[in-house]
Amino acid sequence: MAEKFISERNLRFLLYEVFDVESLLTHPRYADHSREVFEMILETALRMGKTIFKPLLTEMDRQQPEYVAGEVRVHPKVRNIMRECGDGGWIAATADYDHGGQQLPVMVGMMIPAAIFSAANYSAGVYSGLTAGAAALIAGFCPPETQELYLPKMYAGIWQGTMALTEPQAGSSLSDVLTTAELTDQGYYKIKGQKIFISAGDHNGVDNVIHMILARIKGAPAGVKGISLFIVPKKRIEADGALAENDVNCAGIYHKLGYRGCPITQLSFGENDDCRGWLVGEANKGLAYMFQMMNGARIDVGLGAASIASAAYYASLEYARERPQGRKLTDKDPLSPQIPIIEHPDVRRMLLFQRAVVEGSFSLLMQCSYLEDLVLCTGGEEKENADLLLELLTPVAKSYPAEMGILSCSAGIQILGGYGYCDEFPLEQYYRDVRIHPIHEGSTGIQGMDLLGRKMMMQKGRAAALYKREVQKTIRQAKEDSELAPYAGELEKALDKLGQVTVYLAGRGNAELFLADATLYLEYFGIIAIAWQWLMQALVARKALAAGGLFPGDVNFYEGKMATFRYFFVYELPKTAGLALTLTKGSSLTVDIINDYFAD
Repeated sequence: MAEKFISERNLRFLLYEVFDVESLLTHPRYADHSREVFEMILETALRMGKTIFKPLLTEMDRQQPEYVAGEVRVHPKVRNIMRECGDGGWIAATADYDHGGQQLPVMVGMMIPAAIFSAANYSAGVYSGLTAGAAALIAGFCPPETQELYLPKMYAGIWQGTMALTEPQAGSSLSDVLTTAELTDQGYYKIKGQKIFISAGDHNGVDNVIHMILARIKGAPAGVKGISLFIVPKKRIEADGALAENDVNCAGIYHKLGYRGCPITQLSFGENDDCRGWLVGEANKGLAYMFQMMNGARIDVGLGAASIASAAYYASLEYARERPQGRKLTDKDPLSPQIPIIEHPDVRRMLLFQRAVVEGSFSLLMQCSYLEDLVLCTGGEEKENADLLLELLTPVAKSYPAEMGILSCSAGIQILGGYGYCDEFPLEQYYRDVRIHPIHEGSTGIQGMDLLGRKMMMQKGRAAALYKREVQKTIRQAKEDSELAPYAGELEKALDKLGQVTVYLAGRGNAELFLADATLYLEYFGIIAIAWQWLMQALVARKALAAGGLFPGDVNFYEGKMATFRYFFVYELPKTAGLALTLTKGSSLTVDIINDYFAD
């Protein structure tokens, strides 16, 4: 198994050279920190990834959670990992000082450890990430006395946090949520209903599980306007501080293709009419609150996919360097030594594809983290613009790494050939683990409708205009470099065409025709967004190479960046032409086809 699973050099490149994380230190929120602090976090996270997370990768996959006598039993090291994450401050890394957090920039406190832990062992990293998201909701929308009840134990890794949205009859259609909440004269609500596909929804690796659950208060309006958010602990806290069972029951766990180290549960609330929940914020505003966690979770999904693809890339690269097979096409001597398969152009193409997806995705995710930091530490128009741009990019940052991560891991299997399909090598696990990402926290189809139907149109297209302005700024900078200018021109043409396609789709008449191919539009938009990120990286790499005075390893790094940048513009960006053609064909095939036509 390859020792390397993520590029420390690339993380530093993005942090310091592309997105200049140190510029955030001028804001009061982050003024206490320094580059030295960031370096300590990066190095500690890498050490934990190598010594705590990575050694359990295969073991957690093969020793799946079990549902025994009503209890979900996970790998015994899960408890240790949660405590390590709590004791090290990782769960509360970006939380406010007032809530017991370290108030680190999101770029450092969320992006860096999440990328490293997920690349080392995705299943093991999910537990703490979910807890951080649930804790952020409590910190953001609950009064101090409620925060005191839950946050210390959650941030310490003693209690798990979850997000409980999905129901059997509703799936992703949250307007059809049926879980009910009835107010009692004691101030709490009685909760009744079922939730499915809840990650880490119950397990013996923690002492309690705190569910953030969507439910409908009796008499509330129909649809999403009548949904409220509740804290529903597995064990409720009594007046004397003792824990008591709260009528939250696990009905079983799902056995999955991948991502096996973390249980996915089905939960039943209120079977004995004694499940108590506490309202978060105001009634009927639960979906708006939950979307704070969900948007963060969508970024986390994209980050998880990119991280798994990173591990697959380095496993592929190691194999390609070591595996001798065949000879160069120009070598006709069958007795000459075989060459490592990395010498074959097609293997190099697949490695370039993997690297282009991984490092392009990481860059877009760092872009989103930077925008989130601006939302947290600025005000006025700057904050509003950052928030709008983050909203627009979130479905792309979730879906591009998720969808392309599958293809990237698949390319890794192809490089290993038959060995890639066998469990002696980790590629088959990476392929299984990454497959969940286009599904959970909103499927790719939902992300497409969100991008085209909501984000591109919100505030009369203001977010879309902001995005175009940012990409054009990068294009203008690149045009000043004679080597980058042709590539900048290609991106400019693709960006202009995207605008034309958007206008065409918006004019199609009805909502079904407008959104029928939203998933293709999302793919189209995603390729352009990643091309933008690669052009940004190329600008920095070119500047570094031009300055000179580099060590050989740094020269190789920057030249590798340039080669991968060129690959993306030569092999990936041209795919937008075909997508644009399909999107503007005017076809109504998927709207008009009769269901019976799918029969034999």
